[in-house]
Order: sequence, then C-alpha cells, then structure tokens
Amino acid sequence: MNTVFTQIAIGGTLGTGIFLSAGSAVAQAGPGGALVAYAIVGAFVYATVISLGEMSSYIPVTGTFSTFGTRFVSSAAGFTLGWAYWLGCELTAAAIILQYWAPHVPSWAWALVLIVPIFSIQLIHVRVYGESEAWFALIKVLLVLLFIFFGLLYDWGAFKSHPGPGRSNFQNGQAFIGGFPAFAQTFAYAFFSYGGIELVTVAAGESRNPEKAVPKAIKSTFYRIVLFYLLTVLTIGLCINHADPTLLTAAFDSDVVASPLTVTFNRMGFGAAAHVVNAVLLTAVLSATNSCFYGSSRMLLALAKQGYAPKFFAYTNSRGVPIPALLVALGVSFIAFLTSIWGEGIVFTWLLNLAGITALLVWMSCGAISLRFRAAWKAQGRSTADLPFVQPLFPLLPVSVLVLGTMMFIAQGYASVKLEPFEARNVVATYIGVGVFIILYAGYTLYEKLILRTAKPHFVPLPEADLDTNAVWGPGEGPEKANSSETPGPVPLWRRVVRHAY
Repeated sequence: MNTVFTQIAIGGTLGTGIFLSAGSAVAQAGPGGALVAYAIVGAFVYATVISLGEMSSYIPVTGTFSTFGTRFVSSAAGFTLGWAYWLGCELTAAAIILQYWAPHVPSWAWALVLIVPIFSIQLIHVRVYGESEAWFALIKVLLVLLFIFFGLLYDWGAFKSHPGPGRSNFQNGQAFIGGFPAFAQTFAYAFFSYGGIELVTVAAGESRNPEKAVPKAIKSTFYRIVLFYLLTVLTIGLCINHADPTLLTAAFDSDVVASPLTVTFNRMGFGAAAHVVNAVLLTAVLSATNSCFYGSSRMLLALAKQGYAPKFFAYTNSRGVPIPALLVALGVSFIAFLTSIWGEGIVFTWLLNLAGITALLVWMSCGAISLRFRAAWKAQGRSTADLPFVQPLFPLLPVSVLVLGTMMFIAQGYASVKLEPFEARNVVATYIGVGVFIILYAGYTLYEKLILRTAKPHFVPLPEADLDTNAVWGPGEGPEKANSSETPGPVPLWRRVVRHAY
C-alpha cells in the first residue's frame, strides 16, 4: 500500500473534476475523444511531475514553482509562476464550489457548509489537514475502484435485470464526435480534473525525509493516472452514451450535480447507492477545496518570504499556520459566490477555462525550469549520483512538456474560435491566461529595473545558480547519507502524516 504521503497526493488530485466533469468531456467529444484527451493530458502531467520531482526531492521547499523559477531562470519567472499558481489554486477552489451548486440552496448556506469547515481545518494545524486528507483519499479511492469494477460488470451484462450497453457507445461513429474543435475543448476538462497532482512536490517543503518520500510518491503517478483517470473515463464512456441528457446537461449548462457515477449506479439497480455516492462527492468537494486552500496559502507564504508579496503574508502562528494567507483564500472563495449573480453556469465556464489554461502555462514552465536546473547542474560539475531521484530519459520528459503543452495550447485556442456555438467568452478565457503571464513577467521585470535598479543579469548565470540552499545533502554526500539513514519504526497515523507528508 502506498504511503500516507501518496494518499494525500491522491486526495488533492482525485477531486470533483474526475467525479463530475469527466462526463462533460464524454458528451462533448465522445467516449473515444475524451479518453484520448485524458491520456494526452495524463502523459503531459506525468512528465511534469517527474521533472519537478527530481528537483523537489533534492531541494524540498514550499512554493516549488516560484523558488525554482527564481533560482534557475530569473526573478521575474519566480514572481510570475508563484502568483500564477496562487491564482490557479483560487480559481480551481471557486470552480469546485460552484460546480457542486444546487439552485435551491442559498449561497450563504454553501459558504457555511463548504468554506467554513475547510478554513477551520486549515486553521487548526497541518496535522489535522494531513489526517483528514488521508481518510478522504481512502474513501474516494474505494469509490473509484468500486465504480470501475461494477461499471465494467454492468457494461458486460453481468446484471441480467439491468443489461448494460456493451460496446455500443464506441460503435457506429459514436466514439469520436464533434470533430477536432470538440476534441481540443475537452483538454480544459482534463486539466481541471488533473489539477492538484503537483501537490506531491509542493508539500515536499513540509515533509520529513523528502529524499525518500517524494520519489516514492512521484513514481506512483503513472499508475494513479491510468487507474483513477483513464479507467474511470473509459468506464463512463462505456456505461453512458454521449447523447445521454445527463451528460449533455453537464457539458453545456454546467449543471453537474448529477454525477456520471451516480447515474451509472442507478442504472445498475443500486438506487440506494446513489446516496452513498453523493455523500462521497461532497467529501470530494471538501477534500479538493481543502487542497486548493493548502496550495494557495503555502504559495502565498513562499512569495512573501521571497519578497514577491507583502511581508505580513509570511507570518505563521506557533503551529506553523499562515493565517494571513489563509484569510486571503477565504475571502476569494466568498467572492466566488458574489459572481453567481451572472449565473453559475457562465461563471463556472470562465473559472474552468481560466484554471485550465493557467495550469497549462505553469506546468509548461516547469519543463523549461527542469532543463535550466540540469544545465546548471552540469555547468557546476555536479554528478547525478547526488540526486535522490533522477528522472529517466532526460531530456525527453521536460522537452515533451514543452512540446505537448504548446500543441495543446494552440489546439485550445483553435477550438475556442471554431467550436459551435461560438462564444466570445471562451476565446477571452483561453487567451487571458497568457495576458496574465505577460503582465506579471513584464511588470516585475520593469519594477526590478526601474524601481529596484538591480544591475544583475536578467537570467541567472548557470555557474551561479543556487543548488545548495535547502538541499537535503551537499555535493558527494548523497549515496552516503541515503545508505546511513535509519528506517523509522511504526508510528500512529497522524505522526505518519506529518512525517511523510508535511
């Protein structure tokens, strides 16, 4: 069984996107199109996490994207990636909450049900967060495994009184629908579903023995992608036709409370199971939003420590909780409810597109940072034997991150223009993410040159890149320390959460 660290990584990743939005992808591009889109994004995410894992297992710091961008590329890159990731976390949290919207429940009630408990969990102690995420992850994993198992049995006709569709949903031209624009548009759903998978590296800064915990967790990324994403999307596509009204509603009106998992269990004849599924879905909403709060608050904390945000955001209480950063996350989440005056469907579409394109740009940047890290490593005469985890087939993975990311970005832009019916807001949402990146990068560059008047080169010289601060060991000490470190004995669950995860 995976460590608790891996369980928490699953908890942050296995959220409402796969439970609710995957059906939208099937409705829009067909079961085959959705499966291919999730596979492409899965390969992209896998390459990103492995590239990040190499750096974060050696330099375990909170705020990985921002810190690594500053050290190996430029100060402007660290500033841009930190704020872009923070924005992406906040957008994802807002989208998750609005996605589980029920029209008959007033917004203030949802605020009390979802946001206040999450904020309270974060406020108490990181130990409480780790404990809750470990159990949430276990619940969600069991649900997904049961859904795949019984869903495939249902599709193969194992329930005689409730015959499944068999392979009919993949026949007669139904596997791929809507052409290339519809296929490309499903990338947004896939990015939303995969969002949070990078928490395994962000959390490295608060872990013990990161040189062991991080490699173990990231090595399991491939299996998590195949099991929890690809098999789930495949099962949904097999069990529910792309033209089913429940999926169409999810795709075009953002009315996604009726989960494909709930629909499938109902059609198996397990009507009572629907209540269990909905309870787990609420758990997924709480868990995923909890992870977004954690990611955004820790990134804001890291930004403040680097001087990229007001200093008071660097404050933590005696329990290590960044109170000001959490209060900002709380405030942004409440603002999400005010935006519902324009209709939750419109707001959700904007948030989903913005969160998706922001994640794409941040993850693409990680590929470039990985290349710069290795170039600095080589320029300073370091040996890869000193790395706790060496990414395979370098530089294939970071290069593939850049290539796949560029192709998907172009495809999404093309789809936003060509997809029928044409909606200008989709075009704006696709490209506004690039505008945010440009404004952040150019703005900080001008601030650095005109206000701070720094004379240093814009890009960090490779021989001067900082490879030692916060490193788990010094040059030449890697194998020796790894072999001499003791293996911890059995400890209670909450202690394992703190030790292996935070």
